[in-house]
Amino acid sequence: METKQDILRGGQFIIKESDCEDIFTPEDFTEEQIMMKEAVMEFNDREIIPNKPRFEAKDYALTEEVMKKAGELGFLGVAVPEEYGGLGMGFVSTMLTCDYMSSGTGSFSTAFGAHTGIGTMPITLYGTEEQKQKYVPKLATGEWFGAYALTEPGAGSDANSGKTTATLSEDGKSYRINGQKMWISNAGFCNLMIVFARIEDDKYITGFIVEIDPENPNGISLGEEEHKLGIRSSSTRQVFFSDTLVPAENMLAERGEGFKIAMNALNIGRIKLAAACLDSQRRITTTALQYANERKQFKTRISDFGAIEYKLAEMATSAYAGESASYRAAKNIEDRITMRQEAGNSHQEAELKGVEEYAIECSILKVAVSEDVQNCADEGIQIFGGMGFSEDTPMEAAWRDARIARIYEGTNEINRMLCVGMLIKKAMKGHVDLIGPAMKVQEELMSIPSFDTPDYSELLSEEKEMLSKLKKVFLMVAGAAVQKFGPELEQHQQLLLSASNILIEIYMAESAILRTEKNAKRFGEDKQKEQIAMSKLYLYNAVELIAKNAKEGIISFAEGDEQRMMLMGLKRFTKYTNNPNVVALRKEIAEKLKAENKYCF
Repeated sequence: METKQDILRGGQFIIKESDCEDIFTPEDFTEEQIMMKEAVMEFNDREIIPNKPRFEAKDYALTEEVMKKAGELGFLGVAVPEEYGGLGMGFVSTMLTCDYMSSGTGSFSTAFGAHTGIGTMPITLYGTEEQKQKYVPKLATGEWFGAYALTEPGAGSDANSGKTTATLSEDGKSYRINGQKMWISNAGFCNLMIVFARIEDDKYITGFIVEIDPENPNGISLGEEEHKLGIRSSSTRQVFFSDTLVPAENMLAERGEGFKIAMNALNIGRIKLAAACLDSQRRITTTALQYANERKQFKTRISDFGAIEYKLAEMATSAYAGESASYRAAKNIEDRITMRQEAGNSHQEAELKGVEEYAIECSILKVAVSEDVQNCADEGIQIFGGMGFSEDTPMEAAWRDARIARIYEGTNEINRMLCVGMLIKKAMKGHVDLIGPAMKVQEELMSIPSFDTPDYSELLSEEKEMLSKLKKVFLMVAGAAVQKFGPELEQHQQLLLSASNILIEIYMAESAILRTEKNAKRFGEDKQKEQIAMSKLYLYNAVELIAKNAKEGIISFAEGDEQRMMLMGLKRFTKYTNNPNVVALRKEIAEKLKAENKYCF
């Protein structure tokens, strides 16, 4: 087994080869985790799915009622330590709960995610012992609900630019909060908000725990419920503070630490958001598949048409890759937390640093899975045809609910730039050696390529070699860009977007391939035929996408001989020895799906 020191640090996947034995997969769930998964699925099937029409009809009271039931069963406290009334389960179990809880409707998924994540976590991770004892048990059991008030009309992606103020009273015992927040999830029924405000002319905002009591408004008023494209019965309101008095002891962490709290809460929120999109993809794929198996045109099931098989195979493949990558990262985080706790860190410190270590992977997952679920729902509508556009079938609601996932927890554009920016910062700190490997790639570009025929007899060996070549593409493009622009690189957003697309596809493709390799070794290749096909298909699509993004990037900043050499290198690094027959791969995946009549991986 690996020693704890062998756990890859965040971002290191781009310069190191991972062994499939070191990767956690959903097939590694413990008995306790499987029981948890089944309990959550049963809750979703009983309390959420049958009530979908009510959620779509903006039944806010129902959202609150089902949240209460989730609290009574312990689902709101999975990540909360036992001493504060939670179940104290690990990070993988937290992800798993979020995954299977979130597919019934985006309305409940948003309420659940906002409460358990950004509504509760900042107190468990930054609160004083008194704050935790006072608030966390109520939040863990659903006696109270939490919300998170960061966004303002003028401060969206630039979270630290908020205008809400907090002024210390003359006796020093309380703060007066004045300002306006918007897009606040759970605002209509929460008992507590984490509110961010600026004290005097501080550079950074400060966090406060603000109690909400309808009997005593305390200068807090709410706007009407927002009418939204999707997540319709998730309560979303503006919140206005007018001389709202907050006890000084309700400051969260230290003065000026609000921005840090907000950023770290978002890291956790991002990977949880990826989890929240996974079961939606499985369900959308299953629903579309069952319709396609039943629907006949020209005396043929539409699932037997190649055009529909194409869609079903791609939908299942992206779901498989998203699940593989999400649980891989979740276990990395859990192991890092355990390692820090064993080294003497408190629960708070270990959890914060554990998640922060993998902030790059959190951003990658947020982008990839939120875009995959949208594509999946879009194809689901297409498979249903005209019926897909009707509110009488579940596809249009799934499509509308999916749309928000690309916006909240930091837009996908921000997260794309973040994942490359954070990787470069890690390299500057010496946590990830990008320079050494990038120099080696430059040397390789100058050398004559080998013309030996490689031995690809081992399962997925060509795919794994292709992955290591794709990593060279990233190092070639990112290395040359850093050399050329230095700290100014962040001004070149289109180049950063190209680099991030390369990084994202490598992580997702590698996660699928390593999961499949691990499972083929333990269950037998014949039991993983379709998973092998999905891993090859995902990688093929990734190679095409990477080649396009790398070419755009290279042409944007390199000229003359340098450009020619890099483009030749790109060709070399994205060339298969044996091109996969992707039409056959899709056919194989689709046949398995049609036979099982559900997402079955």
